Amino acid sequence: MSYANCLKKHPYKIVFPYVNSILRASLEKGSPQKSLKDYITLLHFTAFCPDYRTYALLLRACARCSDLYAAMEIHCHLTKVGLLSNQHVTPPLLKLYIAHDRMLEACELFWSMLEWSTDPFHGNLMLMGFLKSGQLDKAYQIFKRMPVKDLVSWNSMIAGAVRSSRLKDAMNLFSRLFSSGLVPDGFSFSSVLSACARAGARRYGMWVHQLMNELKLEINHILSSALVDMYAKCGRIDMAAEIFNTVKRNHISVWNTMISGLAAHGLGSDVVILFRKMKSEEVVPDRVTFVALLTACSHCGMVEEARQYFKSMTTEYSITPEVEHYGALVDTLSRAGLLDEAYDLVRSMNVKPDAVIWRALLSACRRYRQTKLGEVTVEHMASHGSGDYTLLSNIYSSANRWNDSEELWKQRKQKKIRKSKGLSWVELGGSTHEFKAGDRSHPDTEDIYRVLLELSKRAKAEGYAPLTELVTKDVSEEEREENLTFHSEKLAVAYSVLKTGPGTEIMVSKNLQTCSDCHEWMKIISKVLCRVIIMRDRIRFHRFESGCCSCKDYW
Repeated sequence: MSYANCLKKHPYKIVFPYVNSILRASLEKGSPQKSLKDYITLLHFTAFCPDYRTYALLLRACARCSDLYAAMEIHCHLTKVGLLSNQHVTPPLLKLYIAHDRMLEACELFWSMLEWSTDPFHGNLMLMGFLKSGQLDKAYQIFKRMPVKDLVSWNSMIAGAVRSSRLKDAMNLFSRLFSSGLVPDGFSFSSVLSACARAGARRYGMWVHQLMNELKLEINHILSSALVDMYAKCGRIDMAAEIFNTVKRNHISVWNTMISGLAAHGLGSDVVILFRKMKSEEVVPDRVTFVALLTACSHCGMVEEARQYFKSMTTEYSITPEVEHYGALVDTLSRAGLLDEAYDLVRSMNVKPDAVIWRALLSACRRYRQTKLGEVTVEHMASHGSGDYTLLSNIYSSANRWNDSEELWKQRKQKKIRKSKGLSWVELGGSTHEFKAGDRSHPDTEDIYRVLLELSKRAKAEGYAPLTELVTKDVSEEEREENLTFHSEKLAVAYSVLKTGPGTEIMVSKNLQTCSDCHEWMKIISKVLCRVIIMRDRIRFHRFESGCCSCKDYW
């Protein structure tokens, strides 16, 4: 029966089956807007009373035509007729609010749902809604009040914590998941391994790996890559290689992760050998592979190899260079002191240079004291971060241009650009200990500073001289030296010496690139203490042993 005939036969009262059939027909014909219009007409010209099926159809129509206003009207109707607790109606309304990022309305609806539903599905929708916009704390509020949490709930929170760089939280959540009695799956493990990799939490990562073995988890290419990445970023490149050699290597991501790990450790020759092996096993490289290869060349001073890889991208594999490839090649040339060639490459690029490329050039200008090119580079940069001001200021101060350096800091202050704080951390005794420059918040502060001053005294006796030209302010020599003495990585090393025995390997992680003064200090301290010091900074790994660094001072 048509809609018009239905109205003629039942001018005052339309029965439910007819109403729902009319609405469903429009939906099935792909006209959700017509379903909503039909509903309004029926509401005004008939005496029908919609049931929960009617509202379920209407909410489907709202979802299909993305009509949030109509959905909110229906929400009001549902409240009036007492159907808001119906399991067929509330979940689609909740989905609509979340899809339109109306999390305040979604929250109010969810809290009321908890009175009659313990289904974790609804809570998981809320978690995903908040985590999508990076609101981890609000997601955690939902998570805590969920009466039932399933594996999806835990996985969502762990992955969200990793994406928000709340790495300790991610590891704590994983521990709680394991204690809850639920069995972690591949997604749980890949997320927590990513947290371990980024935090440098080697002991925790090894426990996670052991747990995977105990559960006899099937290792796919995602988990293989996660394990290789974790061990590589936690300083155990030997374990990363061991895992790589025992897993299936039929997916390009496993190869790319291993190449990137070797590159970060400055093992350029190993990267070249691995790439040849990759080709012999007929695994076709992709754009990520070449980023890793060019990065390895950058870290190891392999200029000619970088030129060859860059060329082979297009000639052999038809891969169009992107900004990341240009950036790695510019970095290679810049670190090698070929600043003119690097600048020419930047000007001839087929894509617009990003901030990373200009910073690579600016960093080399600081290293090679190329003041004019440094100024030109800064002029090309669309926006300046804290690190850019620091680099140019270092260039000026090394040339004794104190007025220019001071003016630069005034500009940064006027633009309210905060200096990025250097943080270093060590994992000892199952806990992570974090330090910042001049930090005195640690419970063992007095002992840490006592050890640090003694180490610096012994380093000077071995020929260490503080690189005071790195201090960008025109202050006394003593003040400059004091500024360098209490850098975060030095405090972290001092704490490790305080808490570990002779001969124990020291592992330090840092969020920024280490300065050249700390680099020289670490080299001499490794010789003085006869200990290996491994430091992972934002760029790469440095292995200090017997007064030398694995980067061969090419960093």
